[in-house]
Amino acid sequence: MPLGPKPVSEKAAGGLLAKPRVNRRMVMMSMGPVPGAGLPEELKTALDTFVSKNKIVAFIKGTREFPQCGFSHTVVQILNIMETPYETVNILEDETLRQGMKEYSQWPTFPQIYIDGEFYGGCDIMIEAYQSGELKETLERVASS
Repeated sequence: MPLGPKPVSEKAAGGLLAKPRVNRRMVMMSMGPVPGAGLPEELKTALDTFVSKNKIVAFIKGTREFPQCGFSHTVVQILNIMETPYETVNILEDETLRQGMKEYSQWPTFPQIYIDGEFYGGCDIMIEAYQSGELKETLERVASS
């Protein structure tokens, strides 16, 4: 006979044992201070201009041809599968840019994806959006604008 309390099913617990789903909208709403508020004005302006002029930008470790981490590789593969034009920026080439991007997006890790001038998320959010079909819808909307 097993020791300890009898396991409770998720249904019996009223759904309290279910893992909460975190989606992109919840993450974005909880991000805190105004993104980029502490950046030098010159860097903030350059980033604002770059992400607004390019419909899809991936700030990654490495290049699209040679990503330097698994998360960056995953994002590049997703964007390649979606057959959408996109720009990449290798954040490993400039420490000021690398640290500045963390402040600009209020997101501590890379890759960081911007779609239609707005921060979209990192690798985990890209995977979830790709699997749910949300990414396809977003990219189709952006392509037609």
